[in-house]
Amino acid sequence: MTIGVVLADDQEMVRTGFRLILSAEDDIEVLGETGTGTGAVALAREVRPDVVLMDIRMPGMDGIEATRALCADPSPPRVVVVTTFDLDEYVYGALRSGACGFLLKDAGPRLLVEAVRAAAAGDALVSPSVTVRLLERLTEPVAPRPAALAALSARELEVVRAVARGRTNHEIAGDLFVSLSTVKTHIANIGSKLDARNRVEIAAWAWENKLVE
Repeated sequence: MTIGVVLADDQEMVRTGFRLILSAEDDIEVLGETGTGTGAVALAREVRPDVVLMDIRMPGMDGIEATRALCADPSPPRVVVVTTFDLDEYVYGALRSGACGFLLKDAGPRLLVEAVRAAAAGDALVSPSVTVRLLERLTEPVAPRPAALAALSARELEVVRAVARGRTNHEIAGDLFVSLSTVKTHIANIGSKLDARNRVEIAAWAWENKLVE
């Protein structure tokens, strides 16, 4: 199955680079590109991509607004926020608006391709170091929610902390001496209990509630 992608970035050189990288893959097709948030929403609704790579800072409607608009659609695409990290203070807001993950603009070809495939598969590829640094920087701690905390088992809390530290499913399975399918089940149950759409939101919740340092 071919993964359809829309590129939204106000820098033409960035879009060109992404298009060349993605178009070289047999299972990925770039359906279109745009330099504005408004254009991203319109284009995505027209061509119905599987994944949208969304810049944050664009003229007019920014990436956060565009992400929120697309994720409110009945059958939304998977949105991956593309950030320079040091400059984009709004990435956390974008994740809260429905984006499934993020990557750095200089992440490299391999990670870009993997991020698109992961998003299309319903997951989010997030670099462990970026997960910790970004959430640590952008999350404003809030008081723990006793009801949500109480709903999680001791093992699920272990998994939550591991996700928040950027551990992959394979790494968590190795750390806890359980199968990969067991980890996936735990994460699905955690997401349901926390009303979190993906592992990024699980990680954000853990940082908010001071479950990791």
